[in-house]
Amino acid sequence: MADQRVKVAHLHWGFPPTIGGVETHLSILLPELVKRGHPQWMLTAAIPEAPERYCYHGVEVVRRPFMELKRISADHSSIPKEEVEQGLRAFLDEAGPDVIHAHNLHYFTRQHAEVLAAEAKRRSVPLILTAHNIWNEIIFVDLTACFPWDHMIAVSHFIKREIAGFGVDEGRITVIHHGIDTDTFQARTDLESLYRKYPRLRNRRVLLHPARISLGKGGDISLKAVHIIRKYIPEVMLVLAGAGNIIDWDRRQEGDMEYFSRLVHILGLQDHVYLDAFAIEQMAELYNLAEVCIYPSSSLEPFGLTMLEAQASEKPMVVSRVGGMPEIIHDGINGYVVNVRDHETLAQRVVMLMQDEALRLRLGRVGRKNVLRHFNKEIMTEETLAVYRQVLDGKSKRSGGNTG
Repeated sequence: MADQRVKVAHLHWGFPPTIGGVETHLSILLPELVKRGHPQWMLTAAIPEAPERYCYHGVEVVRRPFMELKRISADHSSIPKEEVEQGLRAFLDEAGPDVIHAHNLHYFTRQHAEVLAAEAKRRSVPLILTAHNIWNEIIFVDLTACFPWDHMIAVSHFIKREIAGFGVDEGRITVIHHGIDTDTFQARTDLESLYRKYPRLRNRRVLLHPARISLGKGGDISLKAVHIIRKYIPEVMLVLAGAGNIIDWDRRQEGDMEYFSRLVHILGLQDHVYLDAFAIEQMAELYNLAEVCIYPSSSLEPFGLTMLEAQASEKPMVVSRVGGMPEIIHDGINGYVVNVRDHETLAQRVVMLMQDEALRLRLGRVGRKNVLRHFNKEIMTEETLAVYRQVLDGKSKRSGGNTG
């Protein structure tokens, strides 16, 4: 079984050029599986920026309207079942998978998950769920704990504990942390070309918040912290580096952006904040221009790929003590962990790092070593393959699962 070719059909609501944590994870994992000789198919939402069918680094990508979250209302009412049935059946007929791997399909709508489970049973194909997030809603509980997943992958021990808390047998849950390309994200010494590309950052001490520009990701906490930091580091420039092409299912980003713009004006931070949307390929450049990175999320952050990107770029990071982030950032070792919404302590940690170059460099070097040893894309890919083989070998333990 170790050498068996495993053909996998993946399903998720988004895929690049749509940007987000799950989308970035899939864009790394699937091509790596292809490189190892395992055919990969991806079913995702139709978007104007991409064709209905194409090849992405060896991955067969199929885009269909029935995967569009904008067609699902906030009360989880669904797309017609017949459309989902026909679309999923056609996709799986063409892909002919050995394994079906759904990502965050335990939320938003029951229709897709129930149809997928029926198709997996009809084809006698194992059904795997990767839980990238958790939600405090009944639909999440039902489609996580009371559903016939053959196995689950949790992206952090935090997510595994949450799932196990609903009564799911821990033997059916495997933790696989994200991994990144450590060649793409690494420290650069020649920054002149980057300063020419980002002239606003020349002669500034850059503090990078590399996450979606939203209240849930702590953008307001970063602004409040910079209001303090600038008193000690007058040259500080906070870069709120969001992405324009994201899944905004609950349509909050526009309101959050207006809130941040108003807060910048009220706090007089116009000369200390660079708020913009950046393409994913620009992020490696911004990490290199930063001295310190921050991620003061107030959400139940499941993991946070940005922590790996910052560490791989040898930048210390300050995060909130929430969700899976303390699994990656260890206080005083490769960064700092502060309490949720504690902008004062966040500011203190940033000032300390900016005033102590030796400390900043030491934490950055430790972070790079941490990623190379534990969070690279090769480790993630091999661990994922191990789960596929385990399920295909019939070694996965099933317990407590009734269709609901």
